[in-house]
Amino acid sequence: MTERKPSGVNFESWVDKQIREAEARGDFDNLPGTGKPLPDAGGPHDENWWIKRKLASEGLSADALLPTSLRLRKEIQRLPDTVSRLTSERAVREVVEKLNQEIVAWMRAPSGPSIPVRPVVVGEVVERWHADRLHAKEIPPSAPRIVKPVPKRTSWWRRKSHRREEPP
Repeated sequence: MTERKPSGVNFESWVDKQIREAEARGDFDNLPGTGKPLPDAGGPHDENWWIKRKLASEGLSADALLPTSLRLRKEIQRLPDTVSRLTSERAVREVVEKLNQEIVAWMRAPSGPSIPVRPVVVGEVVERWHADRLHAKEIPPSAPRIVKPVPKRTSWWRRKSHRREEPP
């Protein structure tokens, strides 16, 4: 432990004296990283560098920092990829039900930005999982896999107005 700064001594000169004495004792010799360049010293300045480094060291993604509604939306978007790696229907149902529990918990006490998030229909996800598995068995592994986009849902008034435009 270092001694206390005596009164009447300039703080800067006292600190310099402490450093000089530590160098003389060899306290700074053989420190880890001696002579190596500082990491990210030449890169652009990023004020959140410490957050990114901490996330990387903990093995977390930046999704952990998102508000709950945005995180749930991203999980819903990634759900087809997530369930495609599963091997049983029970596992698919468990993943979707767990996600739905999180969504319902958020809907009961929403926090963060107001982004519409609805529970996922388990039957639709399981049906699509079965279809993808059958489709994967039909196509040889060397052929590229074609992913069909989900048709965009239109509102009732757009469907109604499109019907009027059609000739009788």
